[in-house]
Amino acid sequence: MSDSTTAPASPVVLEAWFDLQCPDCFRALDDVHALREKYGDRLDVQLRHFPLAKHKHAYAAAQAAEEAVEQGKGWPYVAALLARTAELGERGEPVLIEIAGELGLDAEEFDTALIDGRHLLTVDADEAEGKAIKVTGTPTYVIDGERLDGGQSQDGLRGRIEEIADRLLGA
Repeated sequence: MSDSTTAPASPVVLEAWFDLQCPDCFRALDDVHALREKYGDRLDVQLRHFPLAKHKHAYAAAQAAEEAVEQGKGWPYVAALLARTAELGERGEPVLIEIAGELGLDAEEFDTALIDGRHLLTVDADEAEGKAIKVTGTPTYVIDGERLDGGQSQDGLRGRIEEIADRLLGA
């Protein structure tokens, strides 16, 4: 997702590769929130899409998240969607539209965006880049060129991210 949490001129970028139907990515939001709180605008957290084949609605969810960015609520949409991964798995795309409406977004435009595929290239580009840097599961983080795989275990990842960010920020 091209929407970032801070100004584009932030000195340190943390890419968070997420599948928006992944329960582990929902748990990873706690780390993202803690990192934002600790570093503020010195850390630019960028969500990148890596929909996994095992989650049949993840690709549509990534497109919906991009539409949320267009409508100005990228991160709030992602957080609301990740909180409902089980429901997304059971009910599919209607959940994407419902969340948009609940957040006051133009749900009709979400439906149109999913039909016309206007965000396909963005999602495809993220997925291709993820494969190129050997992302295999989600969540996966990249900071200062180092890939940190949270797909197996998230234990210690926030600490490792903080070590790298502190070094880069001279803290």
